[in-house]
Amino acid sequence: MNVLITGGTGFIGQQLCRLLAAQNHSLTVLSRAPAAGSKAIGDNKINFITGLDTLTPADHFDAVINLAGAPVFAGRWTDKRKRIIRDSRIQTTARLIEFISKSDQKPGVLISGSAIGYYGDQGDTPLDETSASHDEFSHQLCRDWEAEADKARQYGVRVCILRTGLVIGEGGGFLKPMIRSFRLGLGGRLSNGQQWMSWVHIDDHIAMICALLEDASLDGIFNATAPNPVTNQEFTQTLANVLRRPAFLPMPAGMLRLLLGEMADLLLGGQRVMPARFQQAGFQFRYSELDPALRQAVSS
Repeated sequence: MNVLITGGTGFIGQQLCRLLAAQNHSLTVLSRAPAAGSKAIGDNKINFITGLDTLTPADHFDAVINLAGAPVFAGRWTDKRKRIIRDSRIQTTARLIEFISKSDQKPGVLISGSAIGYYGDQGDTPLDETSASHDEFSHQLCRDWEAEADKARQYGVRVCILRTGLVIGEGGGFLKPMIRSFRLGLGGRLSNGQQWMSWVHIDDHIAMICALLEDASLDGIFNATAPNPVTNQEFTQTLANVLRRPAFLPMPAGMLRLLLGEMADLLLGGQRVMPARFQQAGFQFRYSELDPALRQAVSS
């Protein structure tokens, strides 16, 4: 299969590219730094491009996987930072749709990223793909991102949207700074610890993408989370047990808001998200429980 990937040099993208390349798929990866991307992924057979404008209508891809987006936790949410977060997702997706519209032969599927932030902060309410949302920045971002990707349908393309939770894996993602803090004995719950954390192991996330790539009957919105979300208190204690470190330094809500501003809402709020559509499709999770998922990520 000939696959075009944006965000292929990110935390998830690198592992996805390695797997697809090992399965002998032909990959074209959008990257601003092709040499660094090739080194990071470790496969010199991947074709790197620096912009979608380098492609022509004659370039054909069986599938497009859109994972591009500036890191959400990379800095305080100033107006400028929020604009970068938004533009890096929506504008890249818009350029993909433009490329698809001009392609002589359309791809069979577009798999496009989103996040469980779509639902907003909804407390203890269990959420599946049909649930309503709470209007806030994260919802508005994901709503507009998804709407842009969905435009590919008008060209006869199957569209799958992945609303991804907190991704657990070796050497990256949100877990990396947490591990550093816990190993220094500085770990603890955030505020009262009752906010929900919907997580997914990176191996399962990659397997979800592959399932959407291979099964033409799968279409629409999918929650990319494990079936057992946990509260921040439970997550914190489980990570402390895995690392054999204490977790007795809670971070007060007021301090988080002082340090992070509006971005603190992502940490103080939460979503109790269930992967209902993947479960209905018979997806088999390698990591459905948090403890083994954390142990694998930490031990590797």
